[in-house]
Amino acid sequence: MKKITLIFASAVCGLSLTTACIQEINPQSNTVTEDQAAAAPGVFDLYVDAITSTMTGQFGYGGTGNTYPYDYGYTSFYLMRDVMGQDIALASDGSWYQTWYCCGTGLGPRYAVCQMPWTYYYGWILNCNTVINMVGEEPAENQRAGVGIAYAMRALYYMELAQMFASKTYGEDPSAETVPLITGALDEDLTHNPRRPNSEMWAFIISDLDKAEELLQGYTRPNKTIPDVSVVYGLKARAYLVMCDWANAERYAKQAQAGYTMLNEAQYTSRANGFNSMDSQSSWMLATAFHDNDDCILLNDGDSSWGSNMCLEINPEVSGCGYASNYGYPMYIDRHLYETIPATDFRKKCFVDFAIDDMSEEEQVQALGAYSDHPDWVQATGNGGYAGCVGGLSLKFRVQAGGNDNQYVGFVVDVPMMRVEEMYLIEAEAAGMQDAARGEALLTAFAKTRDPNYTYGTHRDSYGNTSTSTFQNECWWQRRVEFWGEGLATFDIKRLNKGIIRSYPNTNHLEGYRWNTNEPPAWMNLCIVETETMYNYDCTNNPTPIPPTTDSPEYQF
Repeated sequence: MKKITLIFASAVCGLSLTTACIQEINPQSNTVTEDQAAAAPGVFDLYVDAITSTMTGQFGYGGTGNTYPYDYGYTSFYLMRDVMGQDIALASDGSWYQTWYCCGTGLGPRYAVCQMPWTYYYGWILNCNTVINMVGEEPAENQRAGVGIAYAMRALYYMELAQMFASKTYGEDPSAETVPLITGALDEDLTHNPRRPNSEMWAFIISDLDKAEELLQGYTRPNKTIPDVSVVYGLKARAYLVMCDWANAERYAKQAQAGYTMLNEAQYTSRANGFNSMDSQSSWMLATAFHDNDDCILLNDGDSSWGSNMCLEINPEVSGCGYASNYGYPMYIDRHLYETIPATDFRKKCFVDFAIDDMSEEEQVQALGAYSDHPDWVQATGNGGYAGCVGGLSLKFRVQAGGNDNQYVGFVVDVPMMRVEEMYLIEAEAAGMQDAARGEALLTAFAKTRDPNYTYGTHRDSYGNTSTSTFQNECWWQRRVEFWGEGLATFDIKRLNKGIIRSYPNTNHLEGYRWNTNEPPAWMNLCIVETETMYNYDCTNNPTPIPPTTDSPEYQF
């Protein structure tokens, strides 16, 4: 097991500018002085680039000797989080994501898998701290954008850590503990670095975003893998939503929308460019990109990648690779969620109709032509997989255009980190929490861009918890459908204090893991790796989650 804790990471880990691996740079300090930077021309820009370039494509947890199929960076955490709820059903408990879906022992603080978010997120934070501390309080004019990028991304990383590790969200309990803060200051005592309460953590996040907003004014980014001021507005909207500061959430969500347009039906359901290319996506505000020279593409047959786990259309006779497409482990949409999507909502076209399972093989191939140019492959993927069915398969995330016969091309995709649709939904929810009629009007306007026949009040499922209104349940449903597979599901369940429902008539969740809860399940409160709490004497931990021993009685919606 590779053990990296805050104590040790801050002292001995630095960024490799060429390979993005973690290696020793300066055993005495995690900062680079201005003199050191001046002695190495271009080093500042390299460190800035590494803030985002290290997010995807490397084996940042296991190293190249352990090419785990879930060890490919930022987007792997989307799936770890989303399978914890109900919106994604696994094909088998042999899936590489079974630990998170099944509340496996690996979620306990003594196990290696527990360490993954700690290793990744604090490694990324270290990169941000290095850039920030490299230039001091007053960056030169040519360094302002780089420092602004560091502040923006550090805020994003802490925002996600806080939500993954806090047992209660800011809105429920501002004093609930999140994670330790580390900024790289020389006087930080990392042996006595307690988990910060929500109130302190989110104030720090807003402070970072304020600095990023100032420093990134007027900056034009080279591509959408780099944040600009619009992304800062989007991050502020996310933060204020969590903080239940409705006025500011609405304000910044509105500001973030400028310059973007929502995906239309053709873009959303495109068979060539569906959710795989930032350049063709008018709504994408921030993205992460896989490259053809990434370790996770070149090694292990490309199977340690987002594409392997989420993209179905890889030719089984030519490539034969891919956990989703050819090894029997695709991810399915929750059947109940699918059945609540009206036929007139174009987003439903991203998921295979469960009724197709009742057809003959010939009829199935013909019906699957409505979803894919390769219906025979999709049929083989579903029926030949561990679940043995095609109903609920996702065709939302497509392989890279031209890569159906070669996973080394097909899995080189871009994945969204923030879309403008999220900003419209934050604006609607925040407005409605201040003025119900205004929020309902904004939500309805958004929903009608997806379903012209949308009627407000249809999606009232409370999931065992009635603490939220019909209005917030409607907002939540739109988010569940719109951002399926994009890593927001667990955050919303915790933010809205929702339970999960996997056991119900005709469920497609795995037997033995059909659990229902009235509140966010304990396994959504991640444990801190034990080596951190052993050497950081003021760091507490969340309880080790214990899975239910039996399936729950069927819930009647």
